[in-house]
Amino acid sequence: GVQSLPLSLLPPARGGCLRAVLARGRGCGAIGRAAGRADSVSAQPQCRGAQSRGGSGGGGRSWGAALRAPIPQRMDIMLPEEDPKRTGEKVRSQDPGEHPSVTLFREYLRLKTVQPEPNYDVALRFLERIAAELGLGCQKVEVCPGRVVTIMTWQGTDPQLRSILLNSHTDVVPVFEEHWTHDPFEAFKDSQGNIYARGAQDMKCVSIQYIEAIRRLKAEGKRFPRTVHMTFMPDEEIGGCKGMELFVKRPEFQALNVGFALDEGLANPTDAFTVFYGEKCAWWIKVKCEGNPGHGSRFIENTAAEKLDRVITSLLQFRESEKQRLKCDEHLTLGDVTCLNLTMLSGGVSFNVVPSELSAAFDIRIPPTVNLQAFEEQLTAWCRAAGEGVTYKFYQKFMDQTVTCTEESDPWWKAFSGACRDMHMMLKREIFPAATDSRFIRAAGHPALGFSPMNRTPVLLHDHNEYLNEQVFLRGIEIYARLLPSLASVPPLPAEG
Repeated sequence: GVQSLPLSLLPPARGGCLRAVLARGRGCGAIGRAAGRADSVSAQPQCRGAQSRGGSGGGGRSWGAALRAPIPQRMDIMLPEEDPKRTGEKVRSQDPGEHPSVTLFREYLRLKTVQPEPNYDVALRFLERIAAELGLGCQKVEVCPGRVVTIMTWQGTDPQLRSILLNSHTDVVPVFEEHWTHDPFEAFKDSQGNIYARGAQDMKCVSIQYIEAIRRLKAEGKRFPRTVHMTFMPDEEIGGCKGMELFVKRPEFQALNVGFALDEGLANPTDAFTVFYGEKCAWWIKVKCEGNPGHGSRFIENTAAEKLDRVITSLLQFRESEKQRLKCDEHLTLGDVTCLNLTMLSGGVSFNVVPSELSAAFDIRIPPTVNLQAFEEQLTAWCRAAGEGVTYKFYQKFMDQTVTCTEESDPWWKAFSGACRDMHMMLKREIFPAATDSRFIRAAGHPALGFSPMNRTPVLLHDHNEYLNEQVFLRGIEIYARLLPSLASVPPLPAEG
């Protein structure tokens, strides 16, 4: 049978390689701090039998044999202590000793769906092949020219019930190859099982974990009342405006009859698993300051530069106050404070000409606990105080502050957290510090949690030498194989009759 790997078997996490991710309050990215509300309960993990499945997968091992085999338990090799530039013996993608789920993961990582020119065609062909292998329905929806959403569907026994949506995105962020120890699209695996590739954590791992969990459940002959849909989105890494934002407005999304969704989260360097129930609102603004021009040799009064200096000073003073609030309160995480950064400056025509106009761009991420109207009034006040001719324009202004309920009275959270308790997992509930496609799902009225099952793992998304250990990856499949039956078996809700 398939052997469950209880988290109680995991050794203490090593600290030597976590220094980069334990720095508190750095920037506005997704690394954040590992603080948050913890829910820890103990229970005995359950073992389930598995039926053999015909067919064979890559790497020379049959999928049936792999499904019957226990997941390796050498979690002590997950976080190496030696220098990250180590080489180690390369494990070939067709190594007969490699778990076929890992082989499939590495194959997906090699597809160059990298922004700004992602090759989505190869990903579509890959996903179509997988759907055919699993016997799942496959639908493609072109939300705008060249941007296709792939939907795989595992029909439930009661299709009238609201469905479970497993969302992921196919694109990855750009790389600076000169800073990588290995080719970021080779999916190199070192002797410790660490797989180096862009997208290893964000978020091709989760896509394959969804797929392999469903493969396992189908091989066991399982069926559940609720239908399960897997969606694979384009362009999440550049804001989702040509992906999920358009998709949730289409009839094809409405036809999915979504009741509850899972999407990406973050790794956690501690024993805990982070679960995100909401996100910050992203505001991108450009402040334009107009003033008197003149020759660079004179003291011109009321210049654009003086006004811009006042604006920048006001905003960066606020930034520092939020930074100190995060630093001084150990109960806060990056998702609990407003993060603000000056990201672009522009203006001027010549060294010896005082410009009549200068501008500055700011990236502001606002938690759902902040009154957005009051915050915009504060922005207006800062600009007004800087002088006449100071205006600002929004380039992005997300206003929905919907969060997903994480109370035990909520049936979706109860199903999710209950399955985690059965696996002896410790959860930390947080607000996501950046942005994912979940915000569009929540704004459309559907509860969604951000969750990537990667504990005892440094947060390396968007970073050089992004990697994920194969044992962490395989454990994630086991976790989803336990979560999905719980979620897809939630009894009919009052609104469902």
